[in-house]
Amino acid sequence: MNKLLNFEYATIHGTYWMIYASCASFASVFLLGNGYSNSEIGIIMAVANVLAVVMQPLTADLADRSKRFSIISITEIMTLMMMVFTAFMFILHGRTMALFVIYVLLLAWHTVLQPLVNSLNFKLQECGVHLNFGVCRSMGSLAYSVLCLFLGDLVERCGISILPITSEVMMVLLMISIAMTARQYHKVMKVNEKKLAEAKAKLPAEESEEINLIDFVKRNKLFFVLQIGVLLVFIENQVLNNFMLQIVTNVGGTETDMGRIFSLMAFLEIPTLFCFDWINKRFSCGFLLKVASVGFTLKIGVVFLAQSVAMIFAAQFLQLVSFALFLPAMVHYIDEIMSKGEAVKGQALYTMMITVSSVLGSLFGGVILDFSGARMLTMLSTILAAIGTVIVIVMVDKVNANLKNS
Repeated sequence: MNKLLNFEYATIHGTYWMIYASCASFASVFLLGNGYSNSEIGIIMAVANVLAVVMQPLTADLADRSKRFSIISITEIMTLMMMVFTAFMFILHGRTMALFVIYVLLLAWHTVLQPLVNSLNFKLQECGVHLNFGVCRSMGSLAYSVLCLFLGDLVERCGISILPITSEVMMVLLMISIAMTARQYHKVMKVNEKKLAEAKAKLPAEESEEINLIDFVKRNKLFFVLQIGVLLVFIENQVLNNFMLQIVTNVGGTETDMGRIFSLMAFLEIPTLFCFDWINKRFSCGFLLKVASVGFTLKIGVVFLAQSVAMIFAAQFLQLVSFALFLPAMVHYIDEIMSKGEAVKGQALYTMMITVSSVLGSLFGGVILDFSGARMLTMLSTILAAIGTVIVIVMVDKVNANLKNS
């Protein structure tokens, strides 16, 4: 039962990140094909992420407080909404306001779903089963890698209409994965019900206090400053995700090259994610966050210096010690330092900062591309990532010191 629940949770990550591949990573391909400029694409992505920033604390509050809607049911509802938005993309063509609105909603809903998928890891463990987040998340990277490997070539062969078709299929698979995981969770919970009740009775009673996100930030000021550093580091990640096509074509590449770069990037995440539990036993999450931040800066720096597609491919090998390390380290770091009642809000704040970085990276990235080109964009991204890395390195130690003194 333990292995089955881990596998089913891993399929949620797999299908979620395949949706990201088709509707977010290939957004520039789809929108350029419909006549949008780089600046307009940046505006679409920025507006989507602003909407997501507004929605994330509301969704986190609902997940924390609601007795009627669980994290699982909220995830199902949001997936259904994404399926509706994607269906409209089959009938909307060209540079229209309707397509603008639909794409904004689709990207926003998908972004809001991420902290719920991450927090589901800890919710599912309430049934008494240990979930290996790194291994489960590595399934997302593997699925994303496989899809991107073929998606660029499929777009060149079949056109951009293949993208909404792929998204819709992946959303159906996500719904099936959520349903299967929920069924197994309740099954295991029923089997372990007596043992869990006995274990809970032996634990001291916890006082739960409901607070909103503003109060959460006031109580966790150092953690908030740390997330500012995360924001600056992740701007480079968003620039590469949103505008890789433009960066690759600047050195003579194609959509197929872009797909293969995304595929390699995701594939290289798998070893680190798969071995994260082993790594985390030997190094603290705080130390791993520092290493990953440096990895982000080095990666965008190599992309800035790249004069060929081969150099951009080479830069992706730093994914082993950047995104692949940062994601599980931050998820576990938040779970370690936050009280149980604040965990979802901590995850939401982290995801909000990544979302804000996407707003800035998208909005200014598109404008910089149109006026100054890909090289200027990657240079500025490198500078911001370096500043963010310094903040992360300093603030991780300050947060830990504050916790020891409190």
